[in-house]
Amino acid sequence: MASVTLHLRAESKPMEHRAALTPTTAKQLVDAGFKVIAEKSTQRVFADSEYSDVGIPLVEEFCWPDAPKNEMIIGLKELPEESFPLVHEHIQFAHCYKNQAGWKDVLSRYHNGNGTLYDIEFLTDASGRRVAAFGFYAGFAGAAIGLLDWAWQLENDGLLPAVDWYPNEDTLIKDVKKAVAGVVERKGVALPTLLIIGALGRCGSGAIDLCHKVGIPDENLIKWDMAETAKGGPFPEIVSSDIFINCIYLSKEIPPFVTAETLNSDDRKLTVIIDVSADTTNPFNPVPVYTVATTFDAPTVAVEVEKGPKLSVCSIDHLPSLLPRESSETFSASLIPSLLELPNRDTARVWTEAKALYNHHVSRLSE
Repeated sequence: MASVTLHLRAESKPMEHRAALTPTTAKQLVDAGFKVIAEKSTQRVFADSEYSDVGIPLVEEFCWPDAPKNEMIIGLKELPEESFPLVHEHIQFAHCYKNQAGWKDVLSRYHNGNGTLYDIEFLTDASGRRVAAFGFYAGFAGAAIGLLDWAWQLENDGLLPAVDWYPNEDTLIKDVKKAVAGVVERKGVALPTLLIIGALGRCGSGAIDLCHKVGIPDENLIKWDMAETAKGGPFPEIVSSDIFINCIYLSKEIPPFVTAETLNSDDRKLTVIIDVSADTTNPFNPVPVYTVATTFDAPTVAVEVEKGPKLSVCSIDHLPSLLPRESSETFSASLIPSLLELPNRDTARVWTEAKALYNHHVSRLSE
């Protein structure tokens, strides 16, 4: 087996506490004959010592640009906006294959450095299903913020204040339960109704699971998937619910689910939109009623409406970082079978297809 060195880089995106490799999965790779190096990190949920305790050497934070070219750089979120060419093979989410704003600048860095991008979003099995995704915990965290925002709006002016990451799922569930039950008791309101589009996928399943765990009954959950949306939006049912959660994977242009016009209907109940998909800059975004990606420091943004209750949108694009430990462990374990094929990446289908897709999009740079 050819030797492979994986260099786990520290994440630089603010509030990003997840890791592509956990101490558990890093050790699995070492036991399989890989060399794994981990950068120290000031924000990762896993302490540096958790890696060194299982025999993973530590190097300085953000030293990956100077790493030997034969090291494969693995991380999660997009790199900082720099201009220097990228000379390594990178495994990460790059968000540059669907015409997102600035996609050419991002992709050009790999091309200019003779590097390679293996975009995790497009690593798929033989049936076309993603081999590893954070979808379940994205939906789980999105539903949690949706319920917290719904409860907040009933008793407060202004937008939902900053939310911080949770050490485990139980503490998050406890907080959401307390917020929802408290406002129901104090204000005498009914539990909210939630319309979830993409309910059959990983993300939708996570949203439903959170709702069940905090006491939202199934009859309050409107679960839509491809069959219900086949006729094309916009859908008046969305504004008739209290919370709308968009969990779809956008792969092509579709009619919008909701518009500025539908939001101004006389019978709108909707007060919270959670756009888990967060295709904010995608020209085909089916929730085209906001223009900025929100953050954990400012989790929602107001939507301008002419009448009816106030309305906010959450469009955080790394929601699973609300539960960084559980989401990282689940994701990384799913990625391991594909990583074990890296020594044969010139012939292993998952990697040859990912490289072919990279080359295809590089060819579009001249368009």
